[in-house]
Amino acid sequence: MAGANEEPITGFHDKISRDPKSKYPAQPGRYHLYVSYACPWASRCLAYLKIKGLEKAILFTSVKPIWGKTKPGVDNHMGWLFPATSTEEPGAEPDPLYGAKSIRQLYDIACPQYAGGYSVPVLWDAEQKAIVNNDSGEIIRMLNTEMNEFATHPEVDLYPRYLRPKIDETNEWVYTNINKGVYKCGFAKDQQTYDDAVKPCFESLDRCEKTLRRQRFMCGHQLTEADIRLFVSLIRFDEAYGALFNCNKKLLREYPHLFNFTKDIYQMFDISSTVNMVHIKKHYYKSHPDYNPMGIIPIGPNIDYSEPHNRLKFPIGI
Repeated sequence: MAGANEEPITGFHDKISRDPKSKYPAQPGRYHLYVSYACPWASRCLAYLKIKGLEKAILFTSVKPIWGKTKPGVDNHMGWLFPATSTEEPGAEPDPLYGAKSIRQLYDIACPQYAGGYSVPVLWDAEQKAIVNNDSGEIIRMLNTEMNEFATHPEVDLYPRYLRPKIDETNEWVYTNINKGVYKCGFAKDQQTYDDAVKPCFESLDRCEKTLRRQRFMCGHQLTEADIRLFVSLIRFDEAYGALFNCNKKLLREYPHLFNFTKDIYQMFDISSTVNMVHIKKHYYKSHPDYNPMGIIPIGPNIDYSEPHNRLKFPIGI
């Protein structure tokens, strides 16, 4: 927590560590992950819990998909809310630790001087009542290595040393042009801004399609972090980005290799359980009234990602 004379905190970047003497030592049951099924950044953390088999070591709670006022009567901030009961919004649960009404309230508990966005994911330390980290890229790195003692799949390494340069390079352009690129398209305020964003977005999707034509995964024959980072955007593409964000030059289903790749990842390690399309569509179509003022949720396309794919023809492993 920041002291009275310190600068306001705008982010949390501590780390769970295998070192028992560290500030946040790796211990099962101590940490809690707050997420939204709707949020792609939070969803990749959920995917890591499934891939590594850490669901028993780190429990998680999902908020409601539609933003609401986080401090009614105080300000007009709209953000992530917890349901009052476990039946109010299927898939979302009340805060099990403090009965918080919003993610914002958790930030207030951890650090009253906080001056950043009230975002998910939040990796929480229940022992110290502190936010360990709220950066999804940093959280997935620590989940990959630091909790292996408690993982059912400790042998799975999504950031292997020999592939790190390739993973980092892939992450950079996928993040800039696809993960973030769809938002640049959707939130563009003028034609030129949209044109400047949509061109590299689809050029990068074409690049992914070309890559996946010759190999099963983005960095070769092994599942890596780069695949999960890409997947969370692809799974939302036809249901949200294509329509709401004007990313409609081509749909995911028109990319045969990308579409089958998405089904492949969806069917691995129970990753399908991290995809709640009801939450995804509710959030995108009802939490952004500037872009969808009537709040109408489209009926389709309701894609079945559990259908067969052709990715098993490629070799797997190093």
